[in-house]
Amino acid sequence: QVQVVESGGNLVQPGGSLRLACAASGNIFGIYGIKWYRQAPGNQREFVAELTRNGRRDYAESVKGRFTISRDTANNTVYLVYLQMNSLRPSDTAVYYCYADTYDRSYSSWGQGTQVTVSS
Repeated sequence: QVQVVESGGNLVQPGGSLRLACAASGNIFGIYGIKWYRQAPGNQREFVAELTRNGRRDYAESVKGRFTISRDTANNTVYLVYLQMNSLRPSDTAVYYCYADTYDRSYSSWGQGTQVTVSS
C-alpha cells in the first residue's frame, strides 16, 4: 500500500508563489510516478502536472511556464515530490490533490488534498 499526504496550500495574492509537497510512504518502490490534479468548486478534477520515476515531466497547458514539478531523491523512506507554483492567478484557486501512480494499479492512491486560494 501507498499512503499520500499533501501540504503547502495557503492563501496567496495574485502573482505570488507557493510550493506544494506530496509525501508518499509505504511501498514507495512500487511508485511509477506522481501526478498533481486540482478541483475548483463546481468543476471536474483536472490534471496539472506529472513526474515519473524516470524523470519524464508533463504539464497542463494552463500551467506551463509557471509551475514546476520536481522530486527530492535524497529521502529513501518517503517519495517526496514538489509542485512549485509561480505567477499564481485567481483561476488557480482549487483543492490540489496528489496521486501516486503505481506499477500495480491496485495500490495507486490519492491524498486528501490541500487548498490553494489566490485572491487579493
